[in-house]
Amino acid sequence: MTSPQPPLPAAPAPRLIATDLDGTLLRDDKSVSERTVAALAAAERAGVEVFFVTGRPARWMDVVADHVHGHGLAICANGAAVVDLHAGGTFIEVRPLDRSVALEVVRTLRDAAPGTTFAVELTTGIHYEPGYPPFFLDPGATIATAEKLLFEEEPGAAAPVLKLLAQHPELDPDGFLTVARVAAGDMASITRSSPTALIEISGLGVSKASTLALCCAERGISADEVVAFGDMPNDIEMLSWAGRSYAMGNAHPDVLAAASGHTVANNEDGVAVVIERLLAGSLDD
Repeated sequence: MTSPQPPLPAAPAPRLIATDLDGTLLRDDKSVSERTVAALAAAERAGVEVFFVTGRPARWMDVVADHVHGHGLAICANGAAVVDLHAGGTFIEVRPLDRSVALEVVRTLRDAAPGTTFAVELTTGIHYEPGYPPFFLDPGATIATAEKLLFEEEPGAAAPVLKLLAQHPELDPDGFLTVARVAAGDMASITRSSPTALIEISGLGVSKASTLALCCAERGISADEVVAFGDMPNDIEMLSWAGRSYAMGNAHPDVLAAASGHTVANNEDGVAVVIERLLAGSLDD
């Protein structure tokens, strides 16, 4: 007869909640439900910091700016920027994609996936190629080839590049991601968050996870003390890094496989459901 095994140590009490926005915290109509607002506020009152960690640029953070408490910070552009939402989206830290690397990635993907079109996300706004699906929320964008958009007369003088976006009109979304990673994955970090064949390209090593880890280290917070939420491939590294992670009920299959736990879909307030249980001390680990 075997002796009973000692109980596993309890997971550390969470000190930080890191949540994606689109498809995760936000409902499909891009709203933040009253239940979710209440849960975020309750977490802050309990001393648990909340970080929004998103692929969105800082200028698209108005939808949640009122719900960032205390520190006021958000991680944007898949980890390429940390911004202060209390100060209107001021950049606190930027982890840029080098323009010479971006140009090489453009050339590589044009060869690997003919028909690819590009947009360039700068700290000052987005600009895109003539064939790229237009950003109707950015009427001031410059339209030119990626090579012209990335050219700078004096090296280092132009606005930092946060990420490239590459779109293909015919390829399967996951297939396009695979093609891009095989062709250019040694030059940059490549991921996706859109249901279409749209990939996002950041500096090598830049991700939601790596920037979140830096922010946590500054606060003396370990990965074991972080609870993370997400739904798309650009969340996988963050979900794998956090001590506890939850894939939404509507998540991509790879995200469901990467997370340590699952919750209900974004339209059912899946983040709030977990936070409520977390604060009540009723989560099973």
